Amino acid sequence: MKSIDIGNEEKGSLREIKAESSLTARVRESIREAIIDGSLEPGSLHSVKSLADIFKVSRTPVREALIDLAGADMVEFERNRGVRILETSVHDLEEILVLRILLEVPATYRAAEHIDADGLSALRQELDAMVEAAENGDEPTMMQHDRRFHELINTASGNSRLTEYVDSLRDLILTRGVSTVDNTRSLTEIVDEHEGILTAIASGDGEAAAAAMKEHLVNTASLLLQQEGGRSSSLSLGWERLVAGG
Repeated sequence: MKSIDIGNEEKGSLREIKAESSLTARVRESIREAIIDGSLEPGSLHSVKSLADIFKVSRTPVREALIDLAGADMVEFERNRGVRILETSVHDLEEILVLRILLEVPATYRAAEHIDADGLSALRQELDAMVEAAENGDEPTMMQHDRRFHELINTASGNSRLTEYVDSLRDLILTRGVSTVDNTRSLTEIVDEHEGILTAIASGDGEAAAAAMKEHLVNTASLLLQQEGGRSSSLSLGWERLVAGG
């Protein structure tokens, strides 16, 4: 076999990995959190320099982080102006919620068939943490564990790309600052929906698990869209027909 002497020169993709890479990831997470919590307001315009000054870093990791967030539809570059923080419209919200239903329901079916004892234990820990947070009226903490609960199920389905994509969809929902708690349902009611999902997964019943997940997601979608759009029905007719057989 012919050996390749790379020597001290960079060859193709074989380049030195800069420490900047991890910095970009940290900057991306900080900007993402600022968008979600409203510190960077929807519709606001920012320059790479201004954000770099805020985070006390160079422009390169900020620019790279923004390019990544643009791919996730959280920001948009405007020529010679900077980057604008995007707001999720009600129409966008509907599409995002439908995508979650179409992706997570079959993923839950697969998870019920393939999850192992460690996976079930991890799910139970997240659900127990949700119960505790609900009892304390701590919505932010509960939603953190809610998110992790769904991540574990999607991961157990064997599709890591799906897990990452669904997680990005949840970010887009959070940018609207919406919640179904208090006015529409209690934290305890949300926990009960997750309890049904876990029970079905633990029994290895894929159909029951998928049905429980679908009921939970459709219920969430219905409540959010009624709250945000004042609609009499949860999803537009076309979407209702699409998810009906999901």
